Amino acid sequence: MSDKTSRLDVIKMIISHQAICNQEELLREMDKAGFPVTQATLSRDLRQLKVSKSSTPSGKYVYVLPSSPHYRRVPEPVYQSTLRSWGVKSVKFSGQLAVIHTLPGHASPIAYEIDNKAMEEVIGTIAGDDTIMLVMAEGVSREQLMSRLSAVVPEIALASEDVR
Repeated sequence: MSDKTSRLDVIKMIISHQAICNQEELLREMDKAGFPVTQATLSRDLRQLKVSKSSTPSGKYVYVLPSSPHYRRVPEPVYQSTLRSWGVKSVKFSGQLAVIHTLPGHASPIAYEIDNKAMEEVIGTIAGDDTIMLVMAEGVSREQLMSRLSAVVPEIALASEDVR
């Protein structure tokens, strides 16, 4: 394994397990892990990894990795708080689309959980920071979808605005 590959793996592990807010913090963590790098190298590595920043429920911005089955999309504290309190504010429908509004930082982990259940009622989801667009399979009723989703996200039934 090359030095660069190892360094990129260390960056991914640090970002996936800690709430890192800026490059200075990440530089310190890299140094602790035995990978001292310059700010310029770290900046190039972050760009190559397509690392971005995401808001936590407390309003703090932290580095997150792009969507990948091998790495969490959000830092552990946000993910764990989302699982305890899903943060779903509303669910609205238009045809075969459902739009789920959440608290900031909660949309991605909720969409991730929905996608991982591989529900036949759901074709797929697209998540932002606080909004999920969900595409329902053809012929699936809103009631069927909400019943299935409530098994994954228990508080979702309380948030639905127009299921009849």
